[in-house]
Amino acid sequence: MKIAVLKETAARETRVSATPETAKKFAALGASVAVEGGAGLSASIADTDYAAAGASVGDRAATLAGADIILGIQGQDPASLAGARPGAWIAAGLNPFGERARVDAYAAAGYEALAMEFMPRITRAQSMDILSSQSNLAGYKAVLLAAAEYGRAFPMMMTAAGTVSAAKAFVMGVGVAGLQAIATARRLGAQVSATDVRSATKEQIQSLGAKPIFVESVKGIEGEGSGGYATEMSEEYQKAQAELVSAHIAKQDIVITTALIPGRPAPRLISDAQLATMRTGSVIVDLAAESGGNVEGVISGETVTKHGVKIIGARNIAATMAADSSALFARNLFNFLSAFWDKEAGRPVLDEEIGDAIRLTRDGRVVHPRLLG
Repeated sequence: MKIAVLKETAARETRVSATPETAKKFAALGASVAVEGGAGLSASIADTDYAAAGASVGDRAATLAGADIILGIQGQDPASLAGARPGAWIAAGLNPFGERARVDAYAAAGYEALAMEFMPRITRAQSMDILSSQSNLAGYKAVLLAAAEYGRAFPMMMTAAGTVSAAKAFVMGVGVAGLQAIATARRLGAQVSATDVRSATKEQIQSLGAKPIFVESVKGIEGEGSGGYATEMSEEYQKAQAELVSAHIAKQDIVITTALIPGRPAPRLISDAQLATMRTGSVIVDLAAESGGNVEGVISGETVTKHGVKIIGARNIAATMAADSSALFARNLFNFLSAFWDKEAGRPVLDEEIGDAIRLTRDGRVVHPRLLG
């Protein structure tokens, strides 16, 4: 069983899908690991580190030759994968909805594409969940980006020259990224509040020492869909939430937005009219910018100023911490493959629950129901 680790080709992608730690663990399972030269350099991993862990290091052709499994952070052009075995697995974040043509090409080339972002949010798959591991770091970095752009201090400071007031930070969307953003902003000394459409998150917000901001006037709306993801809300709820946010956001210095709905454009949380009520010099970090953005006027990958408010369109934010994010992503991939490793077969054998959830293509066809329906 040969596992290939390729150098990422997407723009601004600095992560790598295996580390010397996971390469050594794969070898212990009986697999051989081949790494494309330079694959880990942007994540502070030298080729010699892989070699010391027992992996072979070579050019792309040698790395792919006879590969049974191809690991990646993002999906790569199927034309660049020549040399891999027929039916080889591609395990990576494949962006199936945004890159549907590439998924079709994987099918046509005979690869079995496994979208790691489709990993079901069940207890036994927590250690395999790339969205959670990368979002955790993204929530942390979002607060640091806001602090760097904010022209004032975060904590309250009492000095001989007077008192500096604490920054007020508001987190919208309390998933993995939102919870880490709350914790980080609290550690930096800000006064933190947060909101979410899922009422179950209220206790989580309070447990981190932040103030929950929730719609109380509309009853009977839970807002949680399958797998713990938020769902789209009724018009009544959206109106009530907009009114609540408008009243609260005008008093905030920092806003972090994290709301995403899988397979759909990001929900709009902050309108241009709401932006206009915010204080000049306030900062918003939109972690959903790549999916259309939670903030009206956001531009993915850029920082723009509207009504005196800086809006940071965060893009691939985990890649700005390549060493740590690569380590976590690589462990997700190892945990996934090792959990299904059949010692007699010498390869992983997926079960239906997880296999059917993440498998996009098989036997020359697109097979995932979310792409067929």
